[in-house]
Amino acid sequence: MTSEQPSSAPEPRNSTPEQPDTRGAVPADGTASADRAVPAEAPTEAGTGARTPAQAPAGPAYREVTIRRAPKFVPFMLLGAVVGFLAALVVAYTGPEDPTLTRESILGFFTVAFALPGLLLAALLVLVVDRRSVRRAERARAKRTYDDDAA
Repeated sequence: MTSEQPSSAPEPRNSTPEQPDTRGAVPADGTASADRAVPAEAPTEAGTGARTPAQAPAGPAYREVTIRRAPKFVPFMLLGAVVGFLAALVVAYTGPEDPTLTRESILGFFTVAFALPGLLLAALLVLVVDRRSVRRAERARAKRTYDDDAA
């Protein structure tokens, strides 16, 4: 009689909570690690290079992931600098003409005076938006899939 019942042995007191297994996970840059490579002598399905289920790397079927929409820093900061430059254009070419300074020198001065603060304000804005995206992040379970077309 071989009935499978859970063992009644108590768990040790110093056991840590179960951590997700990340072996075989693909890095964010998409490069495959050495332990994911299919050995050259391993047979493939019909010579196509596709992995058979037996060749798939061992690991959990599901993995906890964080999903959030994060802003890109560089476009925000460039937009802040461009808005500062446009403000400098308006000030330099709509103000009264000065006989001692050219419009271009006035534009250069106001570009520095407005573009740098515009860039810094945009950087602060993107940090605020990024902080909000961290707060709104959601946890999800991702199922591991294997791409047959990957070589």
